[in-house]
Amino acid sequence: MIIRRTNTILYCEHWSETVSFYQQVFDFPVNHQTDWFVELQIADETYLSLAQASRTRIRSVGGQGITLSWQVADVHEAYTYMQQAGLDVSRLQQKWGAWLFYLHDPEGHRIELWQPLTE
Repeated sequence: MIIRRTNTILYCEHWSETVSFYQQVFDFPVNHQTDWFVELQIADETYLSLAQASRTRIRSVGGQGITLSWQVADVHEAYTYMQQAGLDVSRLQQKWGAWLFYLHDPEGHRIELWQPLTE
């Protein structure tokens, strides 16, 4: 099996706030949008979709059990940017052979931004 594209779909109770968060904080471009569903492009053939849970049969998990883990080019720069944006971020730490930190979106999903120690 060859996977050509990935799309993680998050079902949100705080849909508008969560969409704004990803668009404003990460500047992800919109690939597809309706009045209750937005697909954002994270990287080549990698997408994050946000669905308004009240418009679907799938309920929000309130961020429980989800970590979005994204390798970034410069985690120290990302950390400084998130702090200056006034976001609540964990401390920058070395763990799992990487520099990393965590933050949460308005729905409660944990986001891990990291960079390998060897870079």
